[in-house]
Amino acid sequence: MNSFKATIVSLVILSATTVSAQKVRLLDGSLDALKGVTKINVQFDYSKMGVGKFETEEEYINKKKEDYNKKESGKGDDWARAWKADRKNRFEPQFKELFAKYCDINIGDNPNEKYTIIFKTVYTEPGFNIYVTRKNAEIDGEAWIVETANPSNVIAKISVQNCPGRTFGGNDYDTGERIQEAYATAGKGLGKFLDKELK
Repeated sequence: MNSFKATIVSLVILSATTVSAQKVRLLDGSLDALKGVTKINVQFDYSKMGVGKFETEEEYINKKKEDYNKKESGKGDDWARAWKADRKNRFEPQFKELFAKYCDINIGDNPNEKYTIIFKTVYTEPGFNIYVTRKNAEIDGEAWIVETANPSNVIAKISVQNCPGRTFGGNDYDTGERIQEAYATAGKGLGKFLDKELK
């Protein structure tokens, strides 16, 4: 019976660490306009993002902030500030760095370029790591290619799904570190996809 229980526990732990393979595909439009483009602007949009079991990011932040503040006054407020700051400090730099490794297009703060990629995060799974078991972070998003001067003119929409985030060795007890790796996966996936499609 003990060996049976051990097997069940192992399977539960394994299922918590398993993630499906990343998927990148063209949803709508055409990438023809990007052929020959060497530089592109990039923006990030988190305005319609679900987090974990919460439909909106606001709900998630309010719940976490309340829980942390109950444990220690001010801790939740500090956490909420760090949650938002991680975008500019961690997630976006990782996305751009990995994109650049796999695609020849120079991506960054290039507002004078004709085209802009708007990476819209639609879902974030923060994951967890509590020593005995863990769940990877993961994000789903869409990359919208738009005219910089006229963002309502959407050239193409690309789905970037199932982007897992975990560090080598699994010592990622910090939520921001796990999610940062998910953005690295997303940047890599989108970069490889565009590199292949534009050849």
